[in-house]
Amino acid sequence: MTMDSPAPPVRIDPFDYEARPVRVVFGPGRITEVAAAADRLGLHRVMLIADSRAPGGDAMVGALGERLALRWDEIAQHVPIELAERARKAAAADEVDGLVSLGGGSATGLAKAIALEIGLPIVAVPTTYAGSELTPVYGMTGEQRKRTGTDERVRPAVVVYDPELTLGLPPGVTGSSAFNAMAHCFAALWSPKRDPLTSALAVDAVRSVTASLPALVDDPADVQARAGLQYAAFLAGTALGRAGTGLQHKICHELGGRLNLSHADTHAAVLPHVVALNAAPGPDWAARLDPFLGADPARGLWELARRSGLSTDLARLGARREHLHAVAKAAAGTANPVPVDAPTIEALLGRALGDEPPRAS
Repeated sequence: MTMDSPAPPVRIDPFDYEARPVRVVFGPGRITEVAAAADRLGLHRVMLIADSRAPGGDAMVGALGERLALRWDEIAQHVPIELAERARKAAAADEVDGLVSLGGGSATGLAKAIALEIGLPIVAVPTTYAGSELTPVYGMTGEQRKRTGTDERVRPAVVVYDPELTLGLPPGVTGSSAFNAMAHCFAALWSPKRDPLTSALAVDAVRSVTASLPALVDDPADVQARAGLQYAAFLAGTALGRAGTGLQHKICHELGGRLNLSHADTHAAVLPHVVALNAAPGPDWAARLDPFLGADPARGLWELARRSGLSTDLARLGARREHLHAVAKAAAGTANPVPVDAPTIEALLGRALGDEPPRAS
């Protein structure tokens, strides 16, 4: 490109923009700043939500000191409604005035479920890479159904990222969690509520995942690569928190609520196929991802998942063909760039169940 042949103008579609106040603290060793974050929020009686195996849990107890009113270590994926109710009652009984969540999406999700009902501020300390800590999205499960929604009361007030806390993550959790962040990126890229900022954040998050995840396959102790994935989680969660979810998340929530499949693992198996569906018309976002995923972003995602040791087969995760119809029926009509009906979704899931390479329907 020369001065005689300038680049064509960038197309900017109409959009609305509204900032949401979240304080982010990022860097190795910054778990030590959680107590100061609680003080800054004026918290005196904190409930710590952390699995007994969560890295840094005991240190967090010591750091919170007299601020710690209650430690809750019962965590479950998809946040069962009865668990959320018991945790809320415990928080109310101990007159808790704030929440600190330490762990993956299940710990963050339980904190959100409590905040949804009693309006407590959250200091989130994520130890995986999904990015849900930056969103106002919540989910709870009961009677084999997952209830999801959006409410600003559940968006954490402070998020503390410390990549050293993720050093012990098993490879499978590392990879699937990174694909959860990838799902957030794509949802933001094709959301009708997208704007130039969410798109830029999502593209840079994809860049960071595609650079950092292969590095961790080679060297799980690479702190810089782990920081790269947490940076991607920060970007992806911020983008999703503004743009909202769609078909990809609806499918994975249905698989989780009905079959109790891991949310992150289902993203790794399903996302390449949803991307193939939506990339068929050759949208602008696909071209922006070419440097990181190649000309076929769906195939690039599928190959990245396989190189990372992740299952791209829903059957290996516990799904069966007889489950697909109900999931597809529930997801039909969900917001998506390409309108979808139940048969289209069922065919898409069939390819994910058969571990086929992604292709447009």
